[in-house]
Amino acid sequence: MKLGIVGLPNVGKSTLFNAITNAGAESANYPFCTIEPNVGVVAVPDPRLDYLAEMYNPKKVTPAVIEFVDIAGLVKGASKGEGLGNKFLENIRRTDAIVHVVRCFDDENVIHVEGSCDPIRDIDIIDLELIMADMEMVERRIDKALKQSKAGDKKFKHEAEIFSALKEHLDGGKSARSFECSDDDRALIATSDLLTLKPVIYAANMDESGISDLDNNGYYKVVCQRAESEGSQVLPICAKTEQELMELPEEEREMFLQELGLNESGLDRLIKCSYDLLGLISFLTSGSDECRAWTITKGTKAPQAAGKIHSDFERGFIRAEIVAFDDLKACGSMAAAREKGLIRSEGKEYVMQDGDVTLFRFNV
Repeated sequence: MKLGIVGLPNVGKSTLFNAITNAGAESANYPFCTIEPNVGVVAVPDPRLDYLAEMYNPKKVTPAVIEFVDIAGLVKGASKGEGLGNKFLENIRRTDAIVHVVRCFDDENVIHVEGSCDPIRDIDIIDLELIMADMEMVERRIDKALKQSKAGDKKFKHEAEIFSALKEHLDGGKSARSFECSDDDRALIATSDLLTLKPVIYAANMDESGISDLDNNGYYKVVCQRAESEGSQVLPICAKTEQELMELPEEEREMFLQELGLNESGLDRLIKCSYDLLGLISFLTSGSDECRAWTITKGTKAPQAAGKIHSDFERGFIRAEIVAFDDLKACGSMAAAREKGLIRSEGKEYVMQDGDVTLFRFNV
């Protein structure tokens, strides 16, 4: 999974990126201090995998990972090359989802590129640039479909009609995500790699006082209203606090979180938010050689999950031997789980569940 972190200059993108990846991207109080997209790969914390590692003491433990891309600040006119423009839009195009950092605090010592804090205005600026970039993509797609339809293929005539309707929708300042159409047409539009099709998490970046009193935080409330209206998610976060947290020794982090009244770090909350937004779950494999977490989409059937490990596993799939993690933990060992009949044999139609500890049987 690859997440692109976007927003206007000086809203806290690089600070948040530093905090969650500990990668040390440059963070300064002026626009465009991030020019090349910084990339950080983060292991997905999973206590279930830690438990299996203790149980098996394997040679290797491999968690699921998320790749974060810190994309330099967009400004008005980015779709036309303003600021550092189209280059950054292309970086966003290669991500699975967008983490849109929105400034939700006042601080006269931190320059705001628009002169004041206004989360909805800031969201609209970024959205408009993404929509404008998508308009160009859609126009090219319409032209191509019209040329191909002249040969008499009805498929391309329909494609031109769908993308023309989408163009009108975008022209009204609405994202491709909110365009209503059939599932087949949605799949067709998905082949166009549009920026505003990507799911969004709004990271509402606040100061310490703002995040400690969300109920009375007006900036946060308007971001929540916006997210609800478009089916996006909101993550309240204080990037500065998260960075301070990551600078502490690991054994002190939990104490620091408790002092702030938090149960988990911003990274942990962002990962959960991302999995939920993208409809992802994890299944686990275990043994003396390796314990590993594998990320799949909800609804994935056993053979396709096996194919995540190796194409031969899917091609020669026989069955999956599965025990729910909670059952395994309650029993204390795989042998005890087997004695209690908790290890199930599942076939090709089995839909994988989050936390399935799985052994695939195959023959090629």
